[in-house]
Amino acid sequence: MRGRKYAVTLLGAVAAVVVTIGLWPVYVRPLVDRPGPADAILVLGGAHDGREQLGLRLARDGYAPRVLFSDPYEYSARMNRICHGGYSFEVICFDPSPRTTRGEGRELARRAEAQNWRRVIVVTFTPHISRARYILGKCWSGEILFVDAAPALSVGRWAYDFVYQSAGYAKAFVEDC
Repeated sequence: MRGRKYAVTLLGAVAAVVVTIGLWPVYVRPLVDRPGPADAILVLGGAHDGREQLGLRLARDGYAPRVLFSDPYEYSARMNRICHGGYSFEVICFDPSPRTTRGEGRELARRAEAQNWRRVIVVTFTPHISRARYILGKCWSGEILFVDAAPALSVGRWAYDFVYQSAGYAKAFVEDC
């Protein structure tokens, strides 16, 4: 009995290591693109971890004439300032439906098709990039460049995101856009 318990524990530990190593490039070292001229910049909702500032900076640097901010928050003073600030470029804030990456992909597709966009820069954070690329790619066939807001994450946050993003991938796999 004791040997069986040890074997199950060892097998579980080995499986956890294999899964972590296998998912490492997906969540920790995802494909990140260099920003280039685009029709719009889309800042995905989530933690206020620098992504909003990066989206605004990219627009100020001339990469796109407009920034779309996903604003699924009930009320956020920060988003209110961003959405109503005076900028030399267009700022569009929207509440995605549903309030998920899928809803953001639907909004991207709707606006891109209506305005004939060909390329969009998307700003999010490291563990979300691969899953966002998969979901937004299901919604819109245009070129999407992903840039990383690159916040510093704790070990606990990395562990949480391994689980959260994996569950999100499983859900996205069975859903259409």
